[in-house]
Amino acid sequence: MTVITTFKEKKREKQIKYERSVLRELSINTLKERVQQYFGSTRIVSNLVMNTGIEEACYDIALESFLLGAKFSKFGYYGENLDEVRKRCYREEKHLIDTLYNFFLYWGNGEEGAMSESLYYLCEQYIHIWWREGYEKGQRRHKLRLH
Repeated sequence: MTVITTFKEKKREKQIKYERSVLRELSINTLKERVQQYFGSTRIVSNLVMNTGIEEACYDIALESFLLGAKFSKFGYYGENLDEVRKRCYREEKHLIDTLYNFFLYWGNGEEGAMSESLYYLCEQYIHIWWREGYEKGQRRHKLRLH
């Protein structure tokens, strides 16, 4: 008797295989350095980043952003410029930014009132840099036909 599989299952398996291959190029040290670079310098967030749960949340969001960029890099490979590709994934990227920002606000001690706008821009830059790195790695994989 043969096993019947759906296209959704096959698509999901292929996606997981691609994500694993892309994530092999990342190192934990890079994640740690980026978190310290973006959030270690501000007074409000530096106290929060010392908490390992918050640091791990930054890692999770960075990985999601990296994978989002890698996923959408195929459009850049086929000729779209970077701005058009970013418009394609605007909702997903905005969701990641809002998630990280709200996470910091939730775990903050209420000190971020006046600094909340700059914190939002930090989160936006953090997500964008990870998205861009994933995009570049994904494009390189497409050029080498490793997708």
